[in-house]
Amino acid sequence: MKSKIKIDWKKYGFEFFSMFIAIISAFALNNWNDNRKNNNAEARIISEIANGLRKDIEDIRINKNGHEEGIKACAFWRNIILNKPASVDSVAMHYFNLTRDYISIQNVSGYETLKSKGLELLKSDSLRSAVISLYEYDYNTLRKLEEEYYEMQFQANYFKALNDLIAPNFVLDEKGNIVSINLPLKITNAEKNILLTYLWKIQLNRKFTLFYYQEIENKVNNVLKTIEKNQNVD
Repeated sequence: MKSKIKIDWKKYGFEFFSMFIAIISAFALNNWNDNRKNNNAEARIISEIANGLRKDIEDIRINKNGHEEGIKACAFWRNIILNKPASVDSVAMHYFNLTRDYISIQNVSGYETLKSKGLELLKSDSLRSAVISLYEYDYNTLRKLEEEYYEMQFQANYFKALNDLIAPNFVLDEKGNIVSINLPLKITNAEKNILLTYLWKIQLNRKFTLFYYQEIENKVNNVLKTIEKNQNVD
């Protein structure tokens, strides 16, 4: 005689449903924790990037000012060479600024942290695209322009040639400091033309560099605005 086993489907159904809810809840809690960690990491990295960009703007403006002073030096020395009125009291400063070079410094720690965590950590597509473009293209181009592009290396390209023609006319004090200059310069017409063409090229290249610095500054400000906009939305 066969025995009949009675299955309590309600009991097992309830237990199955309870296990299902527990598993789903665990997954949901785990996802919530991961999202919270990612959100916190994103907020920290964005804040670090923003702080770095603000420091970058300071460096950009310092370098822009340096190139502007270099352009003023070109105008000063053009007047000297052409025997036009010029304040010889500032001759040493303008000589120093004439061929001075600059380096481009970027605070990339925030971006490097982002890359190590994964660029997709930035949820905003527009912000991620702007940040990548700025650090990977614009900053690298600016650094190469300032530090590697041969034509922009004013000290290496022009100082010796300028010094050979101008330095014999300087007036030095007992310590060897430049205090004035004897005018008119004792140079030939050919040497005058050489000096003027050097000034022309230095000035044009500094103006080009200033234009690119302004473009970079605008892009940095746009990224900062996008960051602020995303932080306000959050």
